[in-house]
Formats: sequence, structure tokens, C-alpha cells
Amino acid sequence: MTLLEKAKEFVGKLLKDNLSISFTYHNFNHTLNVVEAATILAKSEVLNETDTEILLVAAWFHDTGYTMGCTNHEQSSIAIVSQFLKDNNKEQVFIDAVAKVIEATIYDRSPRTQLEKIIKDADYSHFAKEDYLTLCEKLRKEWEVTSQKFYSDLEWAKENLHIISQFHVYYTQYALENWQPIKEKNIQLIQNKINDDVVAGTVATKEIEGKKKKKKKSKNLKTSRGVDTLFRITLSNHTRLSGIADSKANILLSVNAVIISIALSSIIPKLDSPNNSYLIIPTFIMLMFSVISIIFAILSTRPKVTTGTFTRQDIEDKKVNLLFFGNFFKMPLEEYEWAVNEMMKDDKYLYNSMIKDLYFLGLVLEKKYSLLRITYNIFMLGIIVSVISFVIAFNSIRG
Repeated sequence: MTLLEKAKEFVGKLLKDNLSISFTYHNFNHTLNVVEAATILAKSEVLNETDTEILLVAAWFHDTGYTMGCTNHEQSSIAIVSQFLKDNNKEQVFIDAVAKVIEATIYDRSPRTQLEKIIKDADYSHFAKEDYLTLCEKLRKEWEVTSQKFYSDLEWAKENLHIISQFHVYYTQYALENWQPIKEKNIQLIQNKINDDVVAGTVATKEIEGKKKKKKKSKNLKTSRGVDTLFRITLSNHTRLSGIADSKANILLSVNAVIISIALSSIIPKLDSPNNSYLIIPTFIMLMFSVISIIFAILSTRPKVTTGTFTRQDIEDKKVNLLFFGNFFKMPLEEYEWAVNEMMKDDKYLYNSMIKDLYFLGLVLEKKYSLLRITYNIFMLGIIVSVISFVIAFNSIRG
């Protein structure tokens, strides 16, 4: 596995396990876009192999610091990538070069070297995206939750116009030739939006509504982390309860297997003798209840077989829960990566998938514990009836 492949795998797992879902913009999908843009620019600038590797490693890790919070996330990213590179036996010169490239992504930092210019252009390649306004809304939502920054629609449009038209510039020749024209179109779209708001007379109304939303949302800011905790704890509890159910079923399987083994080896061989005929019915009762207990214990642990496939139409219709392995284990990796990226673009789809995962886990647990309750009742009844039948049989022979 190459260093870049290891970087992709490491960053993907890190963001999946540690990045809060509050980061609706600075997530794995954004990282993928920056890496793709950096790859394009590296080819256009004809970078050598070493510089390309430095650039792409920096692109993969440049936002990993958000896993530790928003403050000085670039320095946190540098700390994470430095440890990763040390673990992969890279020289300090290489590590320092990657760190300088990541530092270039600081908001108000002007790039000096070729690699710094490329990473800067790649990080702002979304300015030249057809869905730029949609991406902006994701950033707006992220700021509201993580930084308590609130904007009315007009304020947000003006802020975007200022950044994209007055603050930002592209540095590489490729970006100037290919991305700048699309960026100009997006500038015009923002300007048109501002003009439409003013003409329609909606400015005052939306600002008032924005202030009301600030008050409501400020009350809910403390719950953003709570949502993450809710899903994690609930999923952990579901998994733990499932393990407990399986352990209980295994206990019953083992106990009944021992009972049957003892009966087959010690009691049944003696039933051939006429003197022991009184033991036939009690032994049969005991074995019958043990076999029934084993059957129900197996039913409580028996896995359900699923198809393991989905279609692109299923993803577009949001019908597939990609968080459950049974829905994708037969799919190619490329199709699964595409499907997960599509899910991460839609917050509602992502949350609904997590909710469905918890719901269906709950249904499985309900079935497990219902069958276990029946199994334990059968086992308990079998023990009682068997003991009573043996007592009656012994008394009858004595009488």
C-alpha cells in the first residue's frame, strides 16, 4: 500500500470515528474535493513525484484538525499528519514540507511557494463549483452550530460576495483559465440574489426572522454534541444487549446439550432392562423439553440472510440503509464509496439512516429477547415437570 493510499484510509477512518456530524461542510466529502482539485493542479503544474506526494498528503490531512475543534485546526492537523508520517518512517524534511503546505490553508495566509499556491487554490476550488450556493449553505449551517455565527439570508449573501469577489484570488494558471470564469458566474448569482431580496422588500422581514431563529437556535446549541452522544450511546447499548442475548442463548444451549449427553450415556442404556421401565416416561419428558429449549435458543441467535446489493436508483430514492452491512456486502468498493458519498451530501438521508439502523437493531433485539423468554420458560417448566415425573416414577416402583 502506497503512502497516499494509507493517508486516504487513515483520514477516512479518523473523520468517520472522531469528526462531529455538526461539521456539515468541513467533512470527508470536502477533503475528497480538495484532493481531487490538488491532483488536477499538480498535473497541470507538472510537479515531480516528491512534490506531488507532499501536496496530496497535505490535502488529505489539511482539515483533520477539526476532530479536535475549530480553534487553530491547522496546527492540530499538522500534529496529526506529523505523527502519521513518523509512524510511516518519513524523514523530518518531508514532514516539515507537508506542515508548511498545510499552514498555507490558514484563512488570511498568502501563499509563497508553488505548492502553497496549489493547495490554496484547491481549498477554494468550491468557488468554481456549479453547486456553490448549496455548499455555502452547508458552511452556514456548520458555523451556526460550531461557532455560534448567525446570518440572515441577506447578511450571508453579502458576506459571500465580499469573500469571493474582494478577498479571494486564484494563483495557478490552470485555476485562472478554468475556474475563474465559473467563479465569475457565481459572483453574479450572489449579486442577483442580493438584488432580488432588496427589490422584493424582504430584507427587514428576513432580518427579524433571523434574530428570532438566533434565539431559538442558541437554546439548541448545547444539544449538537448531545445528538452525537445519543446515537453513540444508543448504538453501544443495542450492541451490548445483543451480546448479552447471545450469551444467554449459549448458556441454554450448553446446559441442555450436557443434559442430553448425560441422558444418552447414562440413563437410556439402562432402559432396556424391564426393571427400569418406569424411567422411560420421565426420561422422554426431560429429553423433549431439552430439545425444544435448544431449538428456541438456536432461533434466537440465527442470523437473517439479506441480498447485500443495491442500485443507484435505490440510493437516489434514499431507500437503502448503508450503515447496515447486510445491504452492501456484495457490492463493489467503488459503488459503495459512491453511495456513501451521496449519503453524506444529504444530512437528512444520513440522519434517517442512523435512525433506521437503531430502529431495526431494536426490532432484532425484541425478537431475540422474546425467543429467549420463551426458551427459559420452556427450560424451567421442563426441569419442574421432569423432576416431578421422576419422583412419581420412583414412588410408583416402591409402591
